[in-house]
Amino acid sequence: MGHNIALNFEDGVTRFVECRPGETVAEASYRVGINIPLDCRDGACGTCKCHAESGDYDGGDYIEDALTDEEAAQGYALACQMRPKTDLVIAIAASSEVCKTAGQNFKARLNAVERLSPTSIAFSLSLEGNDGLGYLAGQYVNVLVPGTDQRRSYSFSSPPGATELSFLIRDIPRGVMSTFLRENARPGTQMEFIGPSGSFYLREIKRPLLFLAGGTGLAPFLSMLGRIAATGSAHPVHLVYGVTNDEDLVGVDQLEQFAERIPNFTFSCCVAADASAYPRKGYVTRYIEPAHVNGGDVDVYLCGPPPMVEAVRGWLGEQGIAPANFYFEKFSPSGAVTTIGETHRQAA
Repeated sequence: MGHNIALNFEDGVTRFVECRPGETVAEASYRVGINIPLDCRDGACGTCKCHAESGDYDGGDYIEDALTDEEAAQGYALACQMRPKTDLVIAIAASSEVCKTAGQNFKARLNAVERLSPTSIAFSLSLEGNDGLGYLAGQYVNVLVPGTDQRRSYSFSSPPGATELSFLIRDIPRGVMSTFLRENARPGTQMEFIGPSGSFYLREIKRPLLFLAGGTGLAPFLSMLGRIAATGSAHPVHLVYGVTNDEDLVGVDQLEQFAERIPNFTFSCCVAADASAYPRKGYVTRYIEPAHVNGGDVDVYLCGPPPMVEAVRGWLGEQGIAPANFYFEKFSPSGAVTTIGETHRQAA
C-alpha cells in the first residue's frame, strides 16, 4: 500500500502525490511531473534536501556532506533517498514554479449558503465528478467569483477528507463574493477554485497547542479541530476566539461540540466592544492564562486581521514568552492575495 505525500512549496502551493511501495519521494514526484530540486539521485549532493514536518520514513543512504547527523535529527532528509513509512508532509525548499507545478484547478457545485449573523456567511461546495481534493487542515483555496474574473481566498472550515467543503467568511457590504452569496447564489451554481495553498496548517502535535482566532479567522481552526477530533491529541489544545461585536460571534455551537468530542480541548470567547453584553470583554490576550503557554513549551497558531497579529506578537514579547513555534496568518478585507512569509488573505 502506498502513502500520500503533501509537498509544500515555498510560495504556499501544496501538491499531493501518492508514493508507491518502494518508491522514494523524488521518484513519486517526478512520476507525476513535479520536478523537485534534484541532481545526483545517490544521496551525495544534498540538492534535494527537504524537511519532513510530519510522518515517519526511512532516510536511506547518504554521505555526511549531503546531510549531517544534526540535520537528520531535526527532520531533514534527502528526497532521493527517503521512503515513506506513513503519510508525510514535506516542506520543499523551492517554489512551485521552479518545480514546474502549480495549484490545481477544481470545479465544484454550490450546495448551500447560510447567513450565520449580520456579519458572517457560511457556504459549502461539492466537487464535480470524481475529482479528489487533498489539503491540510488550515489551508485555503482561491475561489473564482461567478460571473467575474476576480478570486477571493478562503480557508476551509471543513476538515481534510470531508465530502462537503465548507467555508466561513465575513459579509462585506460591497464585497464581490459577499454580494454574490447574498443576492445571486443558488444551489447547483458552478464554482471554480485553485489550490490548496498556504503555510498555515496543523503540524504534528508534539506539545500543547494555543489557538488564537480573530473573527472569521476561526475558519481554519474549525478545520484543525475536525482533524484533531478524528486523530486525537495527547496534548492539551486551547482556543481563544475574539471578535469585535456581539453579532460577530459565530460558530460557538461547533466549538462546544468539539469540546465534547476532544477530551483535551477547551476554549473561551471574548468580545472587544465596550458596549458588548457578552460576559468576557476585551481582546484575546486578556484571556491567555499561564497554563495555556506552558512556560513557552507550546505551539501557537494565530489567524486574524493584521492589527490582531501584531498585538499578539507584541504581547508575547512583553511577557517574555518565546513559543516553541509560532505560526500565523493575516487576512485583510481587500487587496491582492500575496504571500510574504505569512499568508495575507482576502475576506470579501
